[in-house]
Amino acid sequence: MPDQNGSLYGLTILSPIMDDESATPSHDLQIREYLASLPTDARSPFAIAPYTHLARLAVMDDVIYVGMPSCEEHLNFKYLVWETNFDGGQRDSLDRYLKALAGTVPNQIDAIWSHCVGYPGTGDVGRFIDYMKSCQLETTFYFAAVNDRSLVQTLQALQTQRAVADFVARHRGLPAAQLQQEFLHLAARLKRTPTPPPGGVTHARAIKMGGRNE
Repeated sequence: MPDQNGSLYGLTILSPIMDDESATPSHDLQIREYLASLPTDARSPFAIAPYTHLARLAVMDDVIYVGMPSCEEHLNFKYLVWETNFDGGQRDSLDRYLKALAGTVPNQIDAIWSHCVGYPGTGDVGRFIDYMKSCQLETTFYFAAVNDRSLVQTLQALQTQRAVADFVARHRGLPAAQLQQEFLHLAARLKRTPTPPPGGVTHARAIKMGGRNE
């Protein structure tokens, strides 16, 4: 199915930005300034909203002329480009994802897209979803490195990877029997460790790597 790869959905949105000479600063500059102010850690709106693996937003001013044999072309509008990968193994995955964004981070979404032509806001979820779909392009390239694992499974795998790497660095040269026991303790701690939040730092120290206290 287009836009889907395994359990992953790749969403590409191009929304035309309003061209209003009376706007000070211009709408594209207001978007750039707001995006630059957004946190990129666990406080990011795309970390707060569920399902998101990766997200990227940018303002596209124009297309670049690369020389012959192509012809020189220009855009009628500047565009807000949004690319994201999210959990999308279900038939209604896109509607579910957009509804989740409108429900959890409406203020941030409105602050970004309110500068775009025809944007209806998140207040009417149905119109919001229809608008986003009208700006959608087919996705053929994905950012996420997995296609058959959910966001939660991916976060857990990253947490385990970092914990095991830290374990290896800290336990070099131990006798085999002791190493085996220490590794069993690590495995037990990993099972009890909560899944790290999206956008957060999955640090091995959070798994009490320094001791055996249970």
